[in-house]
Amino acid sequence: MKTIWDESCIFSPSLICFDLCNLEEQVRLLEQAGIKLLHVDILDGHFSPSMPLGLETVRQLRSKTNLDFDVHLMAACNDYFVDELLDIGVQQLVFHAETEKHMDHMLNKIKGRGVRAGVALKPATSLSTIEYVIENCDTVLLMLINPGYAGNVKETQVPYAERKIKDLRNMVNERGSSALIEIDGRISIDNISKYAGEYVDVFVIGSTCISCGGIPESTGRLNRIRSDLLKARKGADV
Repeated sequence: MKTIWDESCIFSPSLICFDLCNLEEQVRLLEQAGIKLLHVDILDGHFSPSMPLGLETVRQLRSKTNLDFDVHLMAACNDYFVDELLDIGVQQLVFHAETEKHMDHMLNKIKGRGVRAGVALKPATSLSTIEYVIENCDTVLLMLINPGYAGNVKETQVPYAERKIKDLRNMVNERGSSALIEIDGRISIDNISKYAGEYVDVFVIGSTCISCGGIPESTGRLNRIRSDLLKARKGADV
């Protein structure tokens, strides 16, 4: 059975970029716009100076939508949060390599519950960190800005973002890994047009691409861009 994870150029709108006082309404609008995946950032206030969402909020939202939850865990200690999120019922759970002493064990633990598992890397973390677990990852998430600082309008993607994305694609291909590549941080229309298909599988969509006050319009534009990109790629493959 085909799932959202089998599609090309997947959009994962970031929950924290929407109206946090009206999440259920905002999620309903995303559903109506054809979105199938929701990016959920969980920060513990220690990993970085931010804590926008609590577990109970995610738990309550889980009962109100059928969207797949794509969770990005940013915590100093992962075990408690992983256990809670698995019990809530998420479809993908990505934790940070920088804070996990036992990456292979954690990947196996998550996958053992029937949940997609992956590793996230901060901008300056070397890809060599995941060299021996890349085959066991369902997804590798690259942060293109420093975690917890998205609220700083002056924070831009790191200058080596493109090089790191392409290096990761080479690693995935060379190792025969089936891991999807997901990028997060100031994702723009230009990023989508440049990397979709050949380099990146999942784009975490934030305020640069989608407006919480104009979800139908901005999501419609993204869907049209995605359709055009896929048509162009299909034509190029003929």
